[in-house]
Amino acid sequence: MPEPTKKEENEVLAPAPAPPPGEPNKEKEAGTAPAKEPNKEKEAGPAPAKEPNKEKEAGPAPAKEPNKEKEAGTSPGKDEEDASPPGALPPEWSIGEPPAGEEQDKQNANSQLSTLFVEKPQGGAVKVGENITFIAKVKAEDLLRKPTVKWFKGKWMDLASKAGKHLQLKETFERHSRVYTFEMQIIKAKENYAGNYRCEVTYKDKFDSCSFDLEVHESTGTTPNIDIRSAFKRSGEGQEDAGELDFSGLLKRREVKPQEEQPEVDVWELLKNAKPSEYEKIAFQYGITDLRGMLKRLKRMRRVEKKSAAFARILDPAYQVDKGGRVRFVVELADPKLEVKWYKNGQEIRPSTKYIFEHKGCERIMFINNCALTDDSEYYVTAGDEKCSTELFVREPPVMVTKQLEDTKAYCGERVELECEVSEDDANVKWFKNGEEIIPGPKSRYHIRVEGKKHILVIEGATKADTAEYSVMTTGGQSSAKLSVDLKPLKILTPLTDQTVNLGKEICLKCEVSENITGKWTKNGLPVQETDRLKIVHKGRIHKLVIANALVEDEGDYVFTPDAYSVTLPAKVHVIDPPKINLDGLDADNTVTVIAGNKLRLEIPISGEPPPKAIWSRADKAIMEGSGRIRAENYPDSTTLVIDIAEKDDSGVYHINLKNEAGEAHASIKIKVVDIPDPPVAPNVTDVGDDWCIMTWEPPVYDGGSPILGYFIERKKKQSSRWMRLNFDLCKETTFEPKKMIEGVAYEVRIFAVNAVGISKPSMPSKPFVPLAVTSPPTLLTVDSVTDTTVTMKWRPPDQIGAAGLDGYVLEYCFEGTDDWIVANTELIDKTKFTITGLPTDSRIFVRVKAVNAAGASEPKYYSQPILVKEIIEPPKIRIPRHLKQTYIRRVGEAINLVIPFQGKPRPELTWTKDGAPIDKNQINIRNSETDTIIFIRKAERSHSGKYDLQVKVEKFVETASIDIRVIDRPGPPQLVKIDDVWGENVALSWTPPRDDGNTAITGYTIQKADKKSMEWFTVIEHYHRTNATITELVIGNEYYFRVFAENMCGLSEDATMTKESAVIAKDGKIYKNPVYEDFDFSEAPMFTQPLVNTYAVAGYNATLNCSVRGNPKPKITWMKNKVAITDDPRYRMFSNQGVCTLEIRKPSPYDGGTYCCKAVNELGTVEIECKLEVKGGLSFCRLLLQGVPPNIIDSYLRDLHSSSHEEY
Repeated sequence: MPEPTKKEENEVLAPAPAPPPGEPNKEKEAGTAPAKEPNKEKEAGPAPAKEPNKEKEAGPAPAKEPNKEKEAGTSPGKDEEDASPPGALPPEWSIGEPPAGEEQDKQNANSQLSTLFVEKPQGGAVKVGENITFIAKVKAEDLLRKPTVKWFKGKWMDLASKAGKHLQLKETFERHSRVYTFEMQIIKAKENYAGNYRCEVTYKDKFDSCSFDLEVHESTGTTPNIDIRSAFKRSGEGQEDAGELDFSGLLKRREVKPQEEQPEVDVWELLKNAKPSEYEKIAFQYGITDLRGMLKRLKRMRRVEKKSAAFARILDPAYQVDKGGRVRFVVELADPKLEVKWYKNGQEIRPSTKYIFEHKGCERIMFINNCALTDDSEYYVTAGDEKCSTELFVREPPVMVTKQLEDTKAYCGERVELECEVSEDDANVKWFKNGEEIIPGPKSRYHIRVEGKKHILVIEGATKADTAEYSVMTTGGQSSAKLSVDLKPLKILTPLTDQTVNLGKEICLKCEVSENITGKWTKNGLPVQETDRLKIVHKGRIHKLVIANALVEDEGDYVFTPDAYSVTLPAKVHVIDPPKINLDGLDADNTVTVIAGNKLRLEIPISGEPPPKAIWSRADKAIMEGSGRIRAENYPDSTTLVIDIAEKDDSGVYHINLKNEAGEAHASIKIKVVDIPDPPVAPNVTDVGDDWCIMTWEPPVYDGGSPILGYFIERKKKQSSRWMRLNFDLCKETTFEPKKMIEGVAYEVRIFAVNAVGISKPSMPSKPFVPLAVTSPPTLLTVDSVTDTTVTMKWRPPDQIGAAGLDGYVLEYCFEGTDDWIVANTELIDKTKFTITGLPTDSRIFVRVKAVNAAGASEPKYYSQPILVKEIIEPPKIRIPRHLKQTYIRRVGEAINLVIPFQGKPRPELTWTKDGAPIDKNQINIRNSETDTIIFIRKAERSHSGKYDLQVKVEKFVETASIDIRVIDRPGPPQLVKIDDVWGENVALSWTPPRDDGNTAITGYTIQKADKKSMEWFTVIEHYHRTNATITELVIGNEYYFRVFAENMCGLSEDATMTKESAVIAKDGKIYKNPVYEDFDFSEAPMFTQPLVNTYAVAGYNATLNCSVRGNPKPKITWMKNKVAITDDPRYRMFSNQGVCTLEIRKPSPYDGGTYCCKAVNELGTVEIECKLEVKGGLSFCRLLLQGVPPNIIDSYLRDLHSSSHEEY
């Protein structure tokens, strides 16, 4: 079934005009006029969809009729319009058309500001078979790559996959204007191509789209003198061409059959009895001009007429008459007095020569003479308020073909005429080509000329496609003939030539062929479309393609193809352009600065055709493309230098060389890599005070390519890992004085260099230094001894040493009457005593001493008066240590090292004797000094025991002293062990003391027993002092041996003496009863056996509080400070072992002073004991605050400390 054209569909939707006033009945009965006759449409009245009364009278609902019409093969017509609701669109037209709301949204979207489009595609209209092109343009100034463009029809149909014969997509790029042009060309549009289209463009995160509509109109042309379709038009009263019906769908590809004579048949009766699928066949076969009208009348015929009161006999449902014949309409009235009126298509019929009225009794007769096609209409007669109607069908006599078509041969491009004759003038004739109807139009090469009975089909400029079988058909016959069109031989007089053109110049491709024929130009296989810049010229046999202002996009393979020939004329066009480098985005000196460590991607726009080859180089060394750290990337419109991780060595001048066949271009770019400075060298600490120091440093060797702006200084304690910044404003100098340091704490400092890029890495830390203060002067400087050439001085350490400690002392002297102080000791001494040597006898000297530490020397301590250098005799004196005034006891193998101090001046003489005899120096070592003597024995033996005498002699003065030394060893075993008696479970033993007591008294004995069976020894009695003992609780029936060890202060004897006889515990029948003891109650309330004592502690040193408690059950111990229990405090540790309770206070501060209480609790009672702890060397408020003590606790602590400063502990 052919699809309706858009024009027809729009006319179907158009509302019918309002009926003229005063003619309602005519409007209801007239039906709908053809869509192409608007004037007639007004007279015809509204569409049948608005005739509810007639629809009801018609019988079956029209909704059931489309199936019949579909079976019959009819095209959409009047019946379909009647069956459709008002305003409904045919299903074919709904494809691709969005709803009204969606169109409004798209229009609103298109009206918004576009982000990528510089020119949007606009909607347009095209006729069937013509071409149309839609263009979208995108500006590429801010785009590094080509954007992505998609074309859609409707909402989802992507047209990229539909490209082919009827759809072509094209894209170009103009380098000078940097505009991408995207084209969508629709070739030979069809009606179903109409609809809504959408173009979308995307680039990275940007998106833009626009919608546009395409309308496809049916191709219309001028009507020839005689149109065969006029034979199928229904006419109204006095008006021609009132209706139209297209049967081309039935005639397509129909085989032309020979004409057969058919007997005359009543078509109306034939239609009444035929199937719906045969309606169209019957209509064309018997010359029916208004099939749709007949179908409507057929419906009205089938309705059941109600019995009429005015008419005794009504009109027949339909009448049929041949053209030029006469027809008679008869009705019979029930009342002859009723007035009768006749109507045709709603208009009253007046008597005339054509219309004759007769009255015969109750019969009313109307004759219509000389019937014409215009009389084919609906008629009705009224009598009173009633009426009856009928249909008149005027059948035109068949038209016969009197002269047949003849076979014809022609050449391409010639004019061809096919001629036939019919039996009547101006008859309706249809032409067919291979069974398809030929419809001439303004742009068609087919024209139909009618000259009376002659009908001629004219083909202008015949082509090979016109070779076919042509036929002509009338209502009464048909004829056919074959047309053969061949090509004329074609010669190429001037072929196309290849051209190389500079950019911007004109391109002219010219060729000449032997025939004046049209042709097509293609570029790279795509058709060439004329534009303002591109012109296609055809003059006779010469064909030209002229392109003004050549662009790069114009390069390609061009081919001219003559129509209807397989010959092609190819030519290649090559557009060249010298290379150019665009450095507009760089500085005036073409310098690019990049921070070290960052990635540099330097993109330089270039131009040239063909795209030039770009070569980057540095220091005559080319930079290759690839995956290196420094590489080049080349694109048709740009070249890029990529440095992945920039380094300072990458700084320098880089060269770009472009080259193509049109020329060369060169440029240089300076790349400067800046970085943070190198770290400075480790700073030097030149001077140190008690809480300050002075440090200096050198600037870094490499400033990072940017001037040094200043420095940041940090310090930290040596044991810590946390650095603290000392300056928040840059230090411009290379020296700095850190302050507010803690004396005695080791510090380190480091430096950061700062430039415009950032902060350098830190320098290496300085050598550790300690802020120190010198000590106070030494105290109690006195003269220890004087000789003729020496003076020995001694003193006490300083009262305040400080955090720097004490490295040593420097002793200086000067002679009386001079101010030149001479250093007595060249190196520092640790001892508080030193002898000044090399002094002249009888001279007088002044002496002073200084304490030295890391901070320097302290203030000197002076001896109050001059010292006379002259020796004084001092009688000898031996100072025996207290532990040597008793017998000195050592075990065998231990070392003996005794130091005996003595006095005497000048140096005395010493003499040692043992038991009155000189000491053997091979066994005993004697070492003497000016102030003491030492007796040393590496391994003592029992032979070293004895009395040692020491004699000290100074001139005539003598001093003596004695020392008793006893070397002891383990004793020997007892001499004899015997069994004195055995009774019951008891054995009586006795023994004699050992002969060797180990050079010390026997302190006891150890007795052991062994069963004769196992001979395993078990200790029975230890530390037994007597030489006899009774062994009890022996097992009856066993036999025992006994042995005894002797014991002194060195331990048990190595061997034991065993009894020679054994003791047998005989079974004498006695029953031994164990004594019964009552259980002892060990429970006891807590009681402190050792109380807490008041204690002094030094701040910073651990302190302990100790007491002992006993009780059963074991009491629970709780420690309290100032009546508050101590729990989960890391500064306290509590121990309890064997009743001894200890509280350890870690590094106490004055805040930890107070009253401590130990509380012991068990189920029998509670006991507490208290003591007071005072911590000396307290901390200041600031130090307590730095240690994390809350300020309110510090205030409370200081108040308590002040109030308790007068209490005694």
